[in-house]
Amino acid sequence: MSAEKLSFEDFQPGRRFALGPKPVTTEEIIEFASEFDPQPMHLDEAAGRASILGGLAASGWHTSSMFMRMMADSYVLHSLCEGAPGVDLMEWRKPVLAGDTLSGHSIVLEARPMRSRPGMGIVKFRHEVENQRGELVCVSENSVMFGLRARPADIGISPETSA
Repeated sequence: MSAEKLSFEDFQPGRRFALGPKPVTTEEIIEFASEFDPQPMHLDEAAGRASILGGLAASGWHTSSMFMRMMADSYVLHSLCEGAPGVDLMEWRKPVLAGDTLSGHSIVLEARPMRSRPGMGIVKFRHEVENQRGELVCVSENSVMFGLRARPADIGISPETSA
């Protein structure tokens, strides 16, 4: 990838970004759960096996955090990202177990310039994360704000004069 960061114009509908791979370790599941979601199935292998999850399982919030890291590594940190206004959909379809390896993709569903913030556009994504068996473990949809390659101030347009 060149030194130039991805801008709003680079996020055309249909564009896909690969996510991962991300190996999931026992240690990180326990560390995350100890701090943020200390339920037995996230802290202890035997408790995980005895649960409906079938083994030591990452919290759904941990799965979301790992997914966010994969997004950051794939394209967010290499872009003019300005943050996200929220998450429209977050589904945890299957447990993420110790020893799994996660991968997936983000696909651009739609993109439009923002009228309320000249120089920025909003891009809606659908994200799908799978384990090494090809089983869908997480699905998410959200919008992200990105700077335009040529911001209005850069081309002599003030926010007051743009419509």
